Amino acid sequence: MKFFAERHNKKAIELEESGNRSEAVLFYQKAINSDKFWSAPWYNLGLLYKREANWSESFECNLKAVKLNPSDEDAWWNLGIAATAMENWAEARRAWIACGIPLDDAKGPVELDFGPTPIRLNNNGDGEVVWCDRIDPARAVIRSIPMPESGHRYGDMLLHDGEPQGYRVLEGREIPVFNELQLLHESEFRTFMIHLAGLDEFEIEELIEDLGDSGIPAEDWSSNLRVICRACSEGLPPEADHTHQTDSNEAHRIGVAAKSEASLRQFLTQWLAKHSQAEVIEVVSFKS
Repeated sequence: MKFFAERHNKKAIELEESGNRSEAVLFYQKAINSDKFWSAPWYNLGLLYKREANWSESFECNLKAVKLNPSDEDAWWNLGIAATAMENWAEARRAWIACGIPLDDAKGPVELDFGPTPIRLNNNGDGEVVWCDRIDPARAVIRSIPMPESGHRYGDMLLHDGEPQGYRVLEGREIPVFNELQLLHESEFRTFMIHLAGLDEFEIEELIEDLGDSGIPAEDWSSNLRVICRACSEGLPPEADHTHQTDSNEAHRIGVAAKSEASLRQFLTQWLAKHSQAEVIEVVSFKS
């Protein structure tokens, strides 16, 4: 009966919100058994499994939800995410098409270009936000140099959620921030930091450009990184009168993505020979 199904579903949501997921699963199942034609508890159970990165269970629950309610775009989207995580490209394509995304008749992975997209790493409100190339509705490749404590690297392929959690501004446009769900493929790049002094901002830009031209992506962590509050991270970018901590150290910290320390040091030796005013204080290699 629908009355009991609704009551069990409500109880399951309360249990899940309180952190008791195992009990929540039982009550979602009670709701399903009370009304076998109601899609909501199937969707909610699939959402719970998505939060646990239990992709096979999330896939099955959302598949059931869309069979019962083919107009449920949220269930289709979560089905697409789960199918992508499982590399079930046929089902992923079917889900994205159901969400109104035009696709060709190819059989393999979806390859699109949604442009630069900010992704919050490690799926929490305090996680670092990095710029990525979004290659399909649920996958993106990191194009920033993440801080080493994030456990991520330039070039990592991520699975990400579809619900915006804040915005960043790029060329005057507000771009939604999505939360990472899982690391899909680890990059071959490693993360390094060059700590150096003796260069002005134009010379720093020259160094970063020369590194990039040599196949070594880099960015000025001293200038580009800032710590912002959670409200700003999950909302709109701050206004001019809203300030956060900045790095006041005159020495620059350059984040670098290189495939080996040897290639980076070889580049630095050649570059420093032409820029004698620069002083490399240290080159730090990170394990992440």
